[in-house]
Amino acid sequence: MGKLNRGGDAMKLDHVAVAGATLAEAVDAVESALGVAMTAGGRHDVFHTQNRLLGLADGLYLEAIAIDPKAPIPDRARWFDLDRFRGPARLTNWICATDDMVDLLQDLPPGAGQPVALRRGDLNWQMAVPADGILPFDNLFPALIQWHGPLHPGALLPESGCRLRRLVVAHPQADELAAILARTFTDARVVFEPGSCGLMAEIDTPHGTRVLQ
Repeated sequence: MGKLNRGGDAMKLDHVAVAGATLAEAVDAVESALGVAMTAGGRHDVFHTQNRLLGLADGLYLEAIAIDPKAPIPDRARWFDLDRFRGPARLTNWICATDDMVDLLQDLPPGAGQPVALRRGDLNWQMAVPADGILPFDNLFPALIQWHGPLHPGALLPESGCRLRRLVVAHPQADELAAILARTFTDARVVFEPGSCGLMAEIDTPHGTRVLQ
């Protein structure tokens, strides 16, 4: 890792992702848990995936994502380790934004990935993606994103009445993960707990507080 200490604001929580074997399964997992309908997303070149979105308060959003069965197999591993995804749809990743991805990556574990340029409609961004698609700490290290231009999905999505209350990142090495991220990330909503690998989000909805995991 790099030698600089940038403080806890170099990365900011951007969105969370629910993956599924199919997009329909991922969407159903979100809608069943929260009782709120997701809105249209789109398809991603490079990784050949597709998504649907749900706006959250405070500029955050939730993404349901899966492999696009109509697209060709990409020439590299898909992001979010989707090539190896098996089992029921579930919360798999959390994504943090930065204003300077190339510089910040010097301070993060080598497995945090390398910048990949992406575009969907008017949205233009870079994502740090490992060559094998697998992020450190069993994919529980945050994926890094940098938005280019004035547009961000969180500002474009309709209000859903949902707000992230807490995101729990559980891992046997949670203390080590938290220590690494403390150099660049501070958010009271994100809690690191020792335990079996997994994510759990508590989300306030129009129907009360719901759990998504």
